[in-house]
Amino acid sequence: MSTTVPALVLASTSRYRRELLERLGLPFGVDAPSVDESVSAGESPQAAALRLSALKAQAVAPRHPHALIIGSDQIAELNGRHIGKPGHHAAAVAQLQAMRGQTLRFHTGLSLLNTASGTIHSETVTTEVRIRTLSDNQIEHYLQRERPYDCAGSAKSEALGIALMESLRGDDPTALIGLPLIALTRMLASEGVDVLLG
Repeated sequence: MSTTVPALVLASTSRYRRELLERLGLPFGVDAPSVDESVSAGESPQAAALRLSALKAQAVAPRHPHALIIGSDQIAELNGRHIGKPGHHAAAVAQLQAMRGQTLRFHTGLSLLNTASGTIHSETVTTEVRIRTLSDNQIEHYLQRERPYDCAGSAKSEALGIALMESLRGDDPTALIGLPLIALTRMLASEGVDVLLG
């Protein structure tokens, strides 16, 4: 494995993904991808998350000709329906009311693009989350305290949102926050980057 770390670029404006990537202790840049994040008609949530993660990496690639570009996208699914970021309080209330007592699936697509070789690694990591049967009062108090209006499904598991959850099931706890570090570490290793030797 090479001890020289190629330029690493996170194709995202998400502060959550940036904070997660910082955990690996590697230097990286951030570049905002400009892509249409809508889900295509008939597209499964898993396929959409994977497609959008690759699209984000490819969108910034021309500006970084010799780099490893990380793209990630997350789509929440409830009973086969896409659940997006609420954007405002009323939408978050409606989301959490619909989700109480239900199991959601958070599909996190991850892509790593080597712009020098054109190689792209992609996979989807799915986390199942069972939401407690919450009262309207609990929902209101949670939203006033957390204000998770920029989070799919109106909940931040890394903060107070964990109290909304009855159970979590998945292979990588960081996937739920938005960037699956276990999968990313594996992808980086396949490109000659050992994060432990960083």
